[in-house]
Amino acid sequence: RTLLAGFLLHAATGCAGRGAVHRRRRRALSNRPRAALVVGPAATAQRVASALLRHPGCGVRPVGVVTDDPDGTTGLPVLSTGEEARRAVVQNGVRDVLAVAPAVRPRQAALLRTLAESGCTVWEVDADAHAHAGAPPPHAPPQHTPPQHTPHAPHRIAGFSCRPLEPASRRPGGAGKRMLDVTVSGVLLLLLSPLLLACAAVLRGVGGPGVLFRQERVGRDGGTFTLLKFRTHRPADERESATRWSVADDRRMPWFCRFLRRTSLDELLQLWNVFRGDMSLVGPRPERPYFVARFSQTYPGYAARHRAPAGITGLAQINGLRGDTSIEDRARFDNAYIDDWSLWQDVCILLRTAAALVRPTGS
Repeated sequence: RTLLAGFLLHAATGCAGRGAVHRRRRRALSNRPRAALVVGPAATAQRVASALLRHPGCGVRPVGVVTDDPDGTTGLPVLSTGEEARRAVVQNGVRDVLAVAPAVRPRQAALLRTLAESGCTVWEVDADAHAHAGAPPPHAPPQHTPPQHTPHAPHRIAGFSCRPLEPASRRPGGAGKRMLDVTVSGVLLLLLSPLLLACAAVLRGVGGPGVLFRQERVGRDGGTFTLLKFRTHRPADERESATRWSVADDRRMPWFCRFLRRTSLDELLQLWNVFRGDMSLVGPRPERPYFVARFSQTYPGYAARHRAPAGITGLAQINGLRGDTSIEDRARFDNAYIDDWSLWQDVCILLRTAAALVRPTGS
């Protein structure tokens, strides 16, 4: 009798505790739903979004529909371009992206890849195999577990079955790109060594000791490295060096330092960074950690540009986006370069950069 009473008491206590936990969790999900974007064909995406709005207990609140045919949608904001979607992610704090099955169109694959690499969790939702429309969601919504670590057990959101989806990431790299970097940077270092020595000697005479400038920059996958340049400016302290945006018009610079910056000769030492493997000849320009943290929170797609090695030049630079220009435009061109990467594109960018050096505009 004692064992039976203990078993019944244990079972009742366990059920009551689990019920209290589930009620608390459902209440928290209803009060603080996660913002989400729904991606897919207009009619199906709108149907999924409407179901999510009818069941706030699922903990997911759609804030927009991303589709190529906006004429068939009503209610929620319609985002027809990747730029609008990336802006919505920043403005609404989107954490989930629901890709409606069947698979989204090829032109949306790059957007899903960018959103996934920006920190959003991408889910493939099967809109044609959902539970009874009037029933409440049978299971709690999936947790924010990285897709590669998520168990393969089925999930449901508002009765729709879903599974984590990790779009294939197309990253520039590989043996071909590295071979191009080592070959070109090695040859240029040998050919330009007399010029580099001459610049160092003149800079030493004009500006005094310390011709090298070392600064921490953010490269591929958020890793940091020490970038090398000729010193054209002496910051007041480490804080100024890390947080001051531009010194291009600083009157304190000697004439030779302004000449180095105007002709981009101060950047030639980065060939050693390329030869070492810290960065590549072509890729998104690396920035300081302070500005990376700031821009990643402000500009859509900025964080995603770090899925590729940093570069001396890139698609943004040959389109005039260098120095004090639009950060949002730079991020867009950098992500376009990564999505459409090819070794031939790298060669074309290098040739256009070499041609631009004939008519320098400054940094």
